[in-house]
Amino acid sequence: MKTQSKLAGSFTLPGTSMTLNRMGYGAMQLAGPQVFGPPRDVAAAIAVLREAVDAGVNHIDTSDYYGPHVTNQIIKRALHPYPDSLVIVTKLGARRGDDKSWIQALSRQELIDGVHDNLRNLGLDVLDVANLRVGDVLGPSEGSIEEPLTVLAELKQQGLIRHIGLSNVTPQQLAQAQTITEIVCIQNLYNVAHRNDDALIDNLATQGIAYVPFFPLGGFSPLQSSALNAAAASLDATPMQVALAWLLHRSPNVLLIPGTSSLEHLRENLRAAALQLPNGLLADLEAIGR
Repeated sequence: MKTQSKLAGSFTLPGTSMTLNRMGYGAMQLAGPQVFGPPRDVAAAIAVLREAVDAGVNHIDTSDYYGPHVTNQIIKRALHPYPDSLVIVTKLGARRGDDKSWIQALSRQELIDGVHDNLRNLGLDVLDVANLRVGDVLGPSEGSIEEPLTVLAELKQQGLIRHIGLSNVTPQQLAQAQTITEIVCIQNLYNVAHRNDDALIDNLATQGIAYVPFFPLGGFSPLQSSALNAAAASLDATPMQVALAWLLHRSPNVLLIPGTSSLEHLRENLRAAALQLPNGLLADLEAIGR
């Protein structure tokens, strides 16, 4: 395994022995179009996963509703038996319709079934980290999360989940969750142009809790910014590499999970971990989301 400095250092999840290299990998794009069905080239997907781990990635983000089932099955085929240092983080709280829609799945039985689907398709006896996914498609919604989180806390007590995180939540929902169980990570929408969680990131840093931005490159609508383009040109880098490097600079508790099904794109993302951003460029990038 290559040195951790190549992957922007590391962060240990609170109350755990899980030390994650800050540049991880998001597996969503390993499924077919619209994150549904198998990919066109399963062998290529396997090659991406293996190269990521060989490069030092030890944090893979996934969910059994990617595909559904497909992505986890590819991870198992590519990497099982898993290296001791590899942490697989999955999500619960949604399912896929036959029309490829995303449907909330937060009932007790749906969450129990979701845990067992993840365990079976990943080939695991216990999930390292399970994130409870709530809210709308691209942002949180107000309301209590006590009922579904209590189910996950019970599954943790039963030994099926080691640690619990949250996805798509408000600060108020985090506070409520912490009265129920320990929370090790938050996964919300955040990038250089979408900065609603600035205060939350700082608060989590004081608590030693990881913040894992989803859609760090803009998701279904890739980031476009003249400032980002100018910064990239001055550094002989791509705009996406600059966007990733900015996130790593933002706070030491930020962990990245950029996804791709391309070896070339994977290598480009990993190189972003070594990109240095001069102070002047940082000021220009800061202005994007203000």
